[in-house]
Amino acid sequence: MKRVMGGLLCCSLWGAAVSAQTVGIYTCVDAQGRKLTSDRPIPECMDREQKLLNPSGTLKQKIGPSLTATERAQQEAREKQEFEERSRQDEQRRQDKALLSRYPNRDSHDKVRAATLAHIATVSQAASSRLVELAAQRKKLDDELEFYRKDPNRAPQYLRRQAEENSQNVAAQKQFLLDQEEETRRINSRLDDELARLRQLWRSAGK
Repeated sequence: MKRVMGGLLCCSLWGAAVSAQTVGIYTCVDAQGRKLTSDRPIPECMDREQKLLNPSGTLKQKIGPSLTATERAQQEAREKQEFEERSRQDEQRRQDKALLSRYPNRDSHDKVRAATLAHIATVSQAASSRLVELAAQRKKLDDELEFYRKDPNRAPQYLRRQAEENSQNVAAQKQFLLDQEEETRRINSRLDDELARLRQLWRSAGK
């Protein structure tokens, strides 16, 4: 009973809303194939299209079927998905346009790769040079600590602190070099993906 009353209420509200905005003759063909006509939205055709005619009999507008809550939710989900897909495609087109503008040909992309990797190689070389300096420093510290090898606790505090700092600096430089290797792989992977996309765009542009 509640379901029937809810349906009647929905129909009533729907009809009132449409009637408040439209005046004319409503016509439709119901589920039994009967052609119905009324001066207000026809409840028997709530699940199908109705036509609103002018008094002269010409078509004024078409009114789609009234959707259930589930159908409205499904429709909204479809519309949201379609909107997101259109947005994704629009964003892809913007990215492709920017990519072509930045890299009009293969040579321009190769130059960026070479410059980027050269910078990483430079900072990595500086880290490697620093490791050589730290190794030399450590040798001197070890030579001084050799005197206290039998009893390390007798070694001066400043000497032990320098040895500890040396170890920490070595570890930091080695980690930095590992990070640069990972950065090199990441950049090459990104540039490879860009290049694959650019090849498609260049072919489409006839380049």
